[in-house]
Amino acid sequence: MTAILSLPVGEISHIPIICGPTASGKSNLAIKLCKTLNGELLSMDSMQIYRGMDIGTAKSGISDRQEVPHHLIDIADPSDLFSVATYLEHAYKVIQDVLRREGLPVFCGGTGQYASALAEGIDFAPVSISNDVKDAVHELFSIDNGVSAYRELERVDPESASGIHPNNTKRVIRALEVYRESKQTLSSFKQSSKISGPKYPFQVFVIDIPREELYIRIDERVEKMLEEGLQDEVLRLKSMGVDLNMTSMQAIGYKEFLEFFDHVRSYDETVSLIKQRTRNYAKRQITWYKKMKDIIWISPDDIGTIIDSITLNYA
Repeated sequence: MTAILSLPVGEISHIPIICGPTASGKSNLAIKLCKTLNGELLSMDSMQIYRGMDIGTAKSGISDRQEVPHHLIDIADPSDLFSVATYLEHAYKVIQDVLRREGLPVFCGGTGQYASALAEGIDFAPVSISNDVKDAVHELFSIDNGVSAYRELERVDPESASGIHPNNTKRVIRALEVYRESKQTLSSFKQSSKISGPKYPFQVFVIDIPREELYIRIDERVEKMLEEGLQDEVLRLKSMGVDLNMTSMQAIGYKEFLEFFDHVRSYDETVSLIKQRTRNYAKRQITWYKKMKDIIWISPDDIGTIIDSITLNYA
């Protein structure tokens, strides 16, 4: 394990990673922790990386960003492709910068892939995919909207397939491309990459909140986003040329309103669908966290457990 980090607040044994389902209160807890321990917040949200997507991704407000430095937000355009490997590259650079300033990096977000990649030390081996392989996989996927592609993935890489939803176009295609190009499974790449362990000592904290309360919070958050202008935000992005084929536009709220603008469903149906899909997403997040090792479950305001777990001789 990496050597213990020395910071002004005392001896810090681990960099905290605060996870939890959407609307569980992660950001408020992380900001409070940053203020207490001279921390800087590193977003761990795969959609907050995109510029112009503020309301629907629940980015922190200007006042919070002025009080606590925020990183890993607004670093890509909605049309950009942004992989987990790219996120890690950015994240490690920010960690170094924050530590150099004698601050504490505090990760906060709901993207389970990012959390696992950091905590487990996954180093995604670069696999250059040829145009021929890309074209072949995309052609296979287009035949029946991914059914045949997913069946092939189940055959050649059942471990990866078991962790990828058949409707997750990007991940199905990527896993199949890696196998066809290298004749090695994506899961084997990930497994071999963990041998060296994480680059920094991390401790993952997951917010545990009663399901009924979480669903109330989700509905309230969606209503707040609507009041703040989510529909106009999506319309502005649409005028800039975004479309449903972009990874960024798979974010809940954006996809549904793009379809609303195309008259796929009514406004009320759109709002109802956003709430339902957000609840479903929260379920998937919880399932992901439960599979992670060595996590600590906390309540939405349990800053004490985090401090006790990552500090020694704290005064």
